[in-house]
Amino acid sequence: MAVAEGSIIRAEGLARTFGRGTGAVKVLKGVHLTIPEGKLIALKGRSGSGKTTLINLLGALDRPTEGSLTFDGEELTALSDRRRDEVRRTKMGLIFQSFALFPLMSAYENVEFVLRISGYPARDRKEAAERALEQVGLKPRMHHRPFELSGGEQQRTAIARAIAHKPKLLLADEPTAELDSKTGLHIIKLFRDLVTQSGISIVLTTHDPAIMEIVDQVYELEDGQIVPTC
Repeated sequence: MAVAEGSIIRAEGLARTFGRGTGAVKVLKGVHLTIPEGKLIALKGRSGSGKTTLINLLGALDRPTEGSLTFDGEELTALSDRRRDEVRRTKMGLIFQSFALFPLMSAYENVEFVLRISGYPARDRKEAAERALEQVGLKPRMHHRPFELSGGEQQRTAIARAIAHKPKLLLADEPTAELDSKTGLHIIKLFRDLVTQSGISIVLTTHDPAIMEIVDQVYELEDGQIVPTC
């Protein structure tokens, strides 16, 4: 199956069931969606609607029970675990609700360390880490440790860590959940700038209505299915 023109991800009939027999829970039920290249996309829905499960599938962190998922020309569901890990490590960036920073490392060291363990060339790591921190406006504070940074600065560090290797796709699961509304809006505007300046595709989950005004497209999940948005 070829990816549609101008799209980075194409999902067809994605389903994910946890458990077996009478205890089985079908979290996703035949999801179809296309993620365009160079766009900011939001997945919205109430708790339990399947947003995080879908993000995990898109990010090759989990496999669907049914359906197909193509990313950047490769059928993810047909790849070996090793190749899936390689695709995720080199072409995707992941951001979660918790910032998950190493507390004893500076912002720079947090970004550089992840580049190191992902196999990024040693000669390029310093430049890549500093470039990413500059992109998120944190270069002046890159030698501060997480406890010396505000919540918004910690999230920007997490974003820098996720984009330092120049991924094609950035996936963010409730990236503003731990932030106040003003700081959260700054983070979404940062995502908007990254899309415009770098051409990266970003998919984020949220339930914040203010964010819907900034993104390019919204997919709404309800009971494990994509439903039309108003």
